[in-house]
Formats: sequence, C-alpha cells, structure tokens
Amino acid sequence: MMQIVLIALGAGAASALLFASIVSGSPLSFALANFAQLPIMLAAIGWTHVAGLFAALIASLGLAVATTGSVALAFLLGIGLPAWGIGYLALLARATPGAGPAAIEWYPVGRIVVWTALAASLIVLITMMRYGLDAAQMQAGLRRELERALRFLSGSPANSPLQLPSIRDPERLLDVLVLIVPPMKALALTATSLLNLWLAALIVRVSGRLKRPWPDIAQMSFPPFAATVLAIAVAGTFLPDVIGLASGVFTASLLLAYALLGFAVLHTLTRGMNGRGFMLSGTYFIVGLFGWPIVLMSLLGLLETMASLRARAAARRKPPIPPAPTNRT
Repeated sequence: MMQIVLIALGAGAASALLFASIVSGSPLSFALANFAQLPIMLAAIGWTHVAGLFAALIASLGLAVATTGSVALAFLLGIGLPAWGIGYLALLARATPGAGPAAIEWYPVGRIVVWTALAASLIVLITMMRYGLDAAQMQAGLRRELERALRFLSGSPANSPLQLPSIRDPERLLDVLVLIVPPMKALALTATSLLNLWLAALIVRVSGRLKRPWPDIAQMSFPPFAATVLAIAVAGTFLPDVIGLASGVFTASLLLAYALLGFAVLHTLTRGMNGRGFMLSGTYFIVGLFGWPIVLMSLLGLLETMASLRARAAARRKPPIPPAPTNRT
C-alpha cells in the first residue's frame, strides 16, 4: 500500500506540473500540457487503478492549493478522471468462459477507443455548460473566451477593437472559431488521450510491469453500437440549438475513432504486399499534411464495420504451402 501511495504522489505531482505549465503561455508549455494524463495512466497501468485514482485526486488537490478550485475541478473532470478510467479499462479482464483457469479475456482495444471518443465529447460539452445551458449562451461564452485569448496573443487592448495581423475581419474569424472549436476540442482530447494511453502502455511494457499481453492493434474492431451512435450524431447535426451542437462534437470524435479503425484495416490489408512501408508512410504523410484525407480513413473504418474487409481479405489469401517432406536415411 505504501508503494501505491508513493507512486500516486509522484504521478499526481508530475501530472499537476504538466497541466499547470500552460500558464506560461509558451508553445512548449502547450505541448507539455497534452501529456498531463500520462503520469496518471502510468500509475494505473503499471501498478493498479487505485494508484491512478489517487494520482488524479492528489494532482487536483495540489492544483486547488496552488491555483483555484475551478482549475482543479477542470483538471479532475477533463484530465484526471478520464486518464484513470482509460487506465482502468486497459487492465480490465475476465476469465474466458469454457477455457482453463489461466485463460483471460482482456477488454478489447476497439471498445477502449470508442469509449475514449465518447468520453472526450462529454467532457467538452460539460466544460461548455459553464457558459450556459443553451447553444446561444455556450457560443457567446466561448466567443468571449476566444476573444480574450486572441487579445492576449496579439497584445490588443481590451478597450479597443480587436486587431490581428494579416486578418482583415477578426470578428468573422471569431464567428468561424466558435463553430469549429468545440468539435476540434473533442478531436484533440480523443487523440491526446489515446496517444497517452499508447505511450503509458509502451513505457510500462519496457519496464516489465505490463500485465496485459501487447494487443494486435491492426485487428481491433468496434462494438456494434458505435456505428449507431455515429449515425444518430450525424443526423443530430441538422437539428438546432444544443442538440445540433452536441451532435457535432460527438460526430467529430467518433469520426476520428473510425479513422483509427481505417488505419488498422489498412495495416491488415497491406500485409505481405511489396512496398507496404512506402504505402503506409505515404498515407500517414498525406493525412498529416492535408488533414482532410482522414475522412477517407473514417469511411474505410465504416466500410470495415459493414463489409468485414479484413475477414474477406483473409479468406481470399491462400494458405501457406507446407514444406516438402524430406527422406532421411
């Protein structure tokens, strides 16, 4: 128990420092803040989920003392508890029915990805509720926050019209940002959470403390309800007020999840192909450079859900030819 407490203290302090570094406003601090979940996940995966929970609570308590209660609550809801929950799911397991006592079924990677995307959307919506409970209040509050941020970055005084270098109409820019920032927040939180999970599992694996066998991520699959939730979210984007806003947030995070599934499908379908490395690296480069091709990966992930592309490809592949018997004298 003492070891768990010590690990939780160290992980909580590291997580709080990473999160608080954003106060400096430097680009490096923004990058470091994205890894605030990592120490908590390391504690949860490398030791127990209890250590991860203690780390989240300790980090929140430290932030409450050093800053304000609202900052600590934002950390707990947006960083601490989600990191602990993801770490808990990563080590969730049960005995395989009908198998031996040593056979263990681990919680599927695909379900972890889906729940991470859904949790990220909920967190974004909960944080926006501090502005109000309808879409107009949420967007007005977000607009004020974005304007303060732009004034801080540009050095524009609060009592003068907003002026931004190379931007002819800053007010129009704010209108656009108010629409795209909520789904972009959900995308970013989903991506950083999954990146932190992968890094935490990799570090724990290298240290020899990973209890779970390393999964074949290219073979992950999503639960059936994920496609249904995505369809409902896409339909909801055509509705007004809070429903439309919330639907856009859920659509963004789930499309990213399906893009990851699309990459998994691509990795599987290209196995054994000549030039596979060039093909995969080229795909990642194009998606990273232009951004919009990730929609094609989302479509590939959705197509896998409907048509089982990997299973069809596996059925078409010829079984390996057994080696010819050799006569020994």
